[in-house]
Amino acid sequence: MTRHLRIGLVGAGPWAAMTHAPALAGHPDVAFGGVWGRRSEAAAELADAHGTTAYTGEDGLGELFAASDAVAFCVPPDVQAELAVRAAAAGCHLLLDKPVATTVDDARAAARAAEEAGVASVVFCTLRFAAPTAEWVEAQAGVGGWFTAHAQWLGSLYAPGSDSPFAASPWRREKGGLWDVGPHALSALLPVLGDVTAVTAARGPEDTTHLVLRHATGASSTLTLGLGAPAKAAGVELVLRGEHGSAVLPDGWGDPVVAFRRAVDELAAAARTGRPHPCDVRFGLRITEILAEAERRLRS
Repeated sequence: MTRHLRIGLVGAGPWAAMTHAPALAGHPDVAFGGVWGRRSEAAAELADAHGTTAYTGEDGLGELFAASDAVAFCVPPDVQAELAVRAAAAGCHLLLDKPVATTVDDARAAARAAEEAGVASVVFCTLRFAAPTAEWVEAQAGVGGWFTAHAQWLGSLYAPGSDSPFAASPWRREKGGLWDVGPHALSALLPVLGDVTAVTAARGPEDTTHLVLRHATGASSTLTLGLGAPAKAAGVELVLRGEHGSAVLPDGWGDPVVAFRRAVDELAAAARTGRPHPCDVRFGLRITEILAEAERRLRS
């Protein structure tokens, strides 16, 4: 592989414009190869802003894959899963967004495609790449002896007066906080408490979901997840309690552009060494399996 990893971006929405595109354009070891978007106007506007090429349509997608060593995705999860299969088949390493998909079959197909093609993958769970929170997760995993944990991830995307650019996202409206912020909580809890062995779920107000999880270490955790909280009720907290006392997730995740650049670096390292990243597409598949089981419990 050359020093400059050629990375294309699939997606031209608000999160791509805020995070992915500036991170790729400003990375010293990346050649930002282009932007593909379902809407040609959005793709052209984002590509022009960062001095790269816009691609649209089926032919454009294939051209972007052919011109790239890796592809970063910023599209709805089930669109992402389908396109990730095609990118892997074209030999591109995968820099995926969370969640990988909202069905187990789709996530499994993406994981299988990456394995069969022998490409590296990283799922951009922000907590695992923002320096303060990534270091905290690693430190708590090393401490061990945790007894229980509580995570609360409440957003106010749908509160009166909200001006969030993500409030109009159809997949978030359909799937709610369970699928949007649930991956954040699980990305921090699983490395510390171990895999999930049992799931209980209950509905709360609006789109809020309450989960009780049993982990392979014997610890338990509770999660409160939602996007429809009142503005003054919104917030994020994660507290661990165990034989050494308690530990609280640091406030603030820093600049997401910086965190995304770290994800790029770690994808490049995985591609160069052949060593799977701990937050790869298989980890994304496991998160999808847990959330799908929670959704099944809610329906029953």
